[in-house]
Amino acid sequence: MTLTRRLGVLLLALALAVVLPAAPASAAIRLTGTLPNGATWIADVPARWNGTLVLFSHGFRPGPENPPADAPDAATAQALLDRGYALAGSSYAHAGWALDTAVADQLGTLAAVEERIGAAREVVALGQSMGGLVSALLAEGGRVDGVLTTCGLVGGGVNLNNYQLDGMHALAELLLPGQDVQLTGFTTPAQAAATVTALTTAVRQAQATPGGRARIALAASLMNMPTWATGPRPPTDFAQQQQAQYTWLSQTLPFVIPSRVSIVSVAGGDSGWNTGVDYARLVHRSAQLPQVAALYRAAGLDLHADLDALTRAADIAPDATALAWMRRTSTPTGELRVPELTLHTIADQLAPVEYQADYALRVARAGESALLRQAYVQRVGHCAFTPAEYLAGLFAVQQRIRTGAWSDAARPERLQEVASTIGDAAFARYSPPPFVNAR
Repeated sequence: MTLTRRLGVLLLALALAVVLPAAPASAAIRLTGTLPNGATWIADVPARWNGTLVLFSHGFRPGPENPPADAPDAATAQALLDRGYALAGSSYAHAGWALDTAVADQLGTLAAVEERIGAAREVVALGQSMGGLVSALLAEGGRVDGVLTTCGLVGGGVNLNNYQLDGMHALAELLLPGQDVQLTGFTTPAQAAATVTALTTAVRQAQATPGGRARIALAASLMNMPTWATGPRPPTDFAQQQQAQYTWLSQTLPFVIPSRVSIVSVAGGDSGWNTGVDYARLVHRSAQLPQVAALYRAAGLDLHADLDALTRAADIAPDATALAWMRRTSTPTGELRVPELTLHTIADQLAPVEYQADYALRVARAGESALLRQAYVQRVGHCAFTPAEYLAGLFAVQQRIRTGAWSDAARPERLQEVASTIGDAAFARYSPPPFVNAR
């Protein structure tokens, strides 16, 4: 038998194995523990363990509650346990932006669990949102066998702070000219709350006029807000796109601004900056430029004048210590050591899909593109995946681990085919627009 045929038979056997219906497992054993730094962990191990351990990294939590988690949700946990997967995950040492310890906490959890149940045949790291950044960093360490990163902040903490700052800067300068609105360096919830009130009130009032709507669209483009909220819109339905951006901004500003308090606290300062940023250059690279330009023309406003004003007012410098911390702890290098599949919804208001374009460039610059595959789900929302989609992604990563080749396992058609044997799924062929805020 030729090598090509042997590989084909192996891939077929693996594919058949992973799409077979689940046999309900007997009750899983729950294990718990505490790491030396206070992080707690849990693990669920089915009686008929298949030898694979899924190491789950949870997302950002404002606190104070910070329990450990070993799966994205109860339905996905049960689907994995029914197929014989063991699950494990930690709380991290603290709530909020936990990148100072999260990677070590996950590896400590892995060691503690394997000490109790024995060495896993393979370990797949599964991360969600901020935990998606954790899993991307685990992919660079080589201590796991493969990684499934979902709705991940794979652009890293520096880009997170800067894209949010760019959007907030535009809202403050264009909707509240001459007013002193704090945009960085939040150290107390009261400071963040004052900024939330100022910006959300300004956005609500601006939505009533054509000029205000145009400026909201400009700020939303800098903040990478999705242009649809309930389903894809025609590419020239600019009014409906703007309405979706307004909705997303109104919902996300009250979450992302207070979250910056935690980031500033753990980093020892604010890494965000816009000194030297040319806002005309950013917007002209954006996929949303046609919409913004059309709304400005309809409102009779001068887009170039507003962009020049934003550039002239860009005077926020980073805290050097915080920037160094963020680059050291919270920024992927792209230097993958194990296979990684990223999953993202096409319209994600908290982890912009544009992050995926930036991450692919990082991995390519590191020369590791062969290890990375990216897949997309046509759905609205942050981390809005079904159990079938999580499982299909996991199976694809396992195929790459076991065969050394992705083959067609991560193609949207194949992912959809596999997921559809399990439940609802909406994998789609998609190419994300560029992430324009990278510094």
